[in-house]
Amino acid sequence: MLQKRMSARGQQKSLWLALMAALSSPMLVSAEDAKTLDIDNVPVTGNPLGVASDDMVVPVSVLGGRELSLRRQGTLGETLNGIPGVTATQFGPNASRPIIRGLDGERVRIMQNGVGILDASSLSFDHAVGVDPLIIEQIDVVRGPAALLYGGSAMGGVVNAIDHRIPKESLNGYTGRAETRFGGPDNTRNGAAVVDVGNGLFALHADIYSRETSNLEIPGYALSKRKSLADGTARDSRGKDKLNNSSALANGGALGASWTFDTGYLGISYADSNNHYGTVAEEGVRINMENKRTELAGEVRELKGPVQKIKVRMAYTNYEHVEVENGDPSTTFKNRGLQGSLEATHVPLAGLNGVVGYQFQNTRFQALGEEAFVPSVTTVDQGAYVYEEYAIDKHKVTFGGRFGETSIDSHVDDKFTQAFSKHFNPNSFALGGLYTIDESWSVTTNLSHNERAPSYFELYANGPHIATGQVEVGNTNLSKERSNGIDAQLKWKSGGHSVTLGAYATKFKNFIGLFNTGIEVPVDGELLPEAQFRAVPALFKGLELEGKFALNDEWTLKMRGDYVHAKDTRNNQYLPRISPLRLGGGLDYRLGNWNARLDVLHAFKQNNVAENELKTNAYTNVSALVAYKLPVKYNVELFAKANNLLNEEIREHASFLKDIAPSGARAVLVGARADF
Repeated sequence: MLQKRMSARGQQKSLWLALMAALSSPMLVSAEDAKTLDIDNVPVTGNPLGVASDDMVVPVSVLGGRELSLRRQGTLGETLNGIPGVTATQFGPNASRPIIRGLDGERVRIMQNGVGILDASSLSFDHAVGVDPLIIEQIDVVRGPAALLYGGSAMGGVVNAIDHRIPKESLNGYTGRAETRFGGPDNTRNGAAVVDVGNGLFALHADIYSRETSNLEIPGYALSKRKSLADGTARDSRGKDKLNNSSALANGGALGASWTFDTGYLGISYADSNNHYGTVAEEGVRINMENKRTELAGEVRELKGPVQKIKVRMAYTNYEHVEVENGDPSTTFKNRGLQGSLEATHVPLAGLNGVVGYQFQNTRFQALGEEAFVPSVTTVDQGAYVYEEYAIDKHKVTFGGRFGETSIDSHVDDKFTQAFSKHFNPNSFALGGLYTIDESWSVTTNLSHNERAPSYFELYANGPHIATGQVEVGNTNLSKERSNGIDAQLKWKSGGHSVTLGAYATKFKNFIGLFNTGIEVPVDGELLPEAQFRAVPALFKGLELEGKFALNDEWTLKMRGDYVHAKDTRNNQYLPRISPLRLGGGLDYRLGNWNARLDVLHAFKQNNVAENELKTNAYTNVSALVAYKLPVKYNVELFAKANNLLNEEIREHASFLKDIAPSGARAVLVGARADF
């Protein structure tokens, strides 16, 4: 198995040949000769009725098309980092999960085409997310509680990556895209090609991608000055100008097919991906990850009777990764299971439009080897929900509830000699509204009660977690995590101008966190601090700002900002890894086939830190983009991106490795993208 994984480099040449052939293929026809799919018509995550984001009562950001293509990064977390309210765990350049409003891990549900992903990224942040941004066509981000529709793991928000591997619309002809890019601080060499073909009744999809990076270039030392002063470690102990063990090689692809008809579709897809990367926290450790996913999806519309539409989505995932230490396999993580949902939209009833749905998950997680700090676990989760909207003239009221059942059963093995079985019934409710003041102004608000069952590692962890440098101890006495939240937005839109100002507050009765006990435990001749999962009362609150102003036909001014304030209300202490106040702005210039952008993001110094957490200096990240659409019949665009133009030492406070792994140095990346 290990030899199969390590053969990926040998396969890369054929992948690159396929990618380059796709870029130069004569299939790149003009828009007049091809019928293309409108990917922006995909319903927005967070509302099962498929309304536009402007009509939703929860804050949603949507990235797709050209905009997503130009901001892609190597990880899902870094691709989304900088959206108001969104930061990233940033465990080096190869593993980064999104953080929404200071909440991460099991409180942010990461989905692929509306079905949850299975990997090991929430267990340990050195584990990469099992979806690659290169093949994603659209990303929806729900900022704030979405437990009503997606369960307790969406208590902080939802990230839904949409790849269109199952075609949903009739296609007569072919359509697709191809892109490639080179450079940047990690000397990336990547590319992707996607094609869909159909005869009006059946549609086929195929995609392929490859990405290779070198060790990340950084401005100065990997170790921060604060860390060096705190424990006396020499700043050159982790290297200078390069981030050691940060290179990566990833590739994958998928095939999909659908039967499309006037009132729906039924399709299936199979995807296989590999990711081989270094973990910068442990310079001798590489991770070899394999992820196989089979999806089934279908929808029937315009039904007769009380139900208008039925939608089904299912995915079976076979995930495995092996941690290779100094060339020898040490620990293996496996996560396998079936997830899915069945949703029915009913006919209008007394002015109510809505859906009823059922979601299920049956998974088996295994950790095998010397560094396994959690037992093998079987998780069975199911929930039924109802979501309704009631329109009153130009206004709207939304409400609903979710009733769930979760069982988490651990298994005995050589390391864990006692089995546990825990059962929970998490229920969630929400009430929201949209009030239209006039043609330009509107107000939205959402009240929610959210419940989450503890995760398997919060319950059963017991052992040294080398990636975080501590001994983690679970707590089988944990009960459901409960929170109450309020979210409000003031929106203004006029012509090409828009501004959205949002505020929120979430109060946890028992926020489950990992807290240092002050005890040191001997592990292989070394003392490691002990950290235990505990439930504490907590309060999260914050502000978000986003605006756009069309100065004239060529110039557009953009602005954004966010702020999170989070405390343990038992002792009025700050919670760890909370991003500081961030303010940003940018100018966008368009003239003919040219597009240029300049963006500035300033993160203030973070002084509000938890016990035993170091402060983080302020930084200003200046980036720029120049793009040119070739004057040919094909839709081909060349672009160049420059990041960190001031070459500042950027350390994201939300990162676990902020004091040993800064962001990349000043660098330029060039690329090309084509739609056909």
